[in-house]
Amino acid sequence: MIVVNTEMLPGYHIKEVKGLVQGNTIRAKHVGRDMMAGLKNLVGGEIKGYTELLVEARRQALERMLAQAEQLGANAVVNVRFTTSAVTQGAAELYAYGTAVIVEEE
Repeated sequence: MIVVNTEMLPGYHIKEVKGLVQGNTIRAKHVGRDMMAGLKNLVGGEIKGYTELLVEARRQALERMLAQAEQLGANAVVNVRFTTSAVTQGAAELYAYGTAVIVEEE
C-alpha cells in the first residue's frame, strides 16, 4: 500500500477514488509518565514517555486507516493527515485520514 501526504503520486495516475478512510485511537496518560513529565518540567528536555505514547498512537491510527482502505480495494492512500484533540483531561485522540484510491503506473 502506497501512503503519501500529497494529493498526487509522481509516476502514477489515479484510476479510481474509493473515498475517505480514517483511523483513530484514544490514549490516556499513564501515572508513571505523568510523574516523570513533572520532573522534566523542572529541568527541561524531551519527555520520552509521551513521545513513545504518541508514536504508538500514530502507528495504530495509521494501521486502522490502512485496514479500511484495503477493505475498499484501494492500493494507495493520498493526502494523508494526522490530527489530535483532547477528549477528556488526561486523554487525547489521534486521528489519521486520507483518500483511498486505486493508482496505476504511468
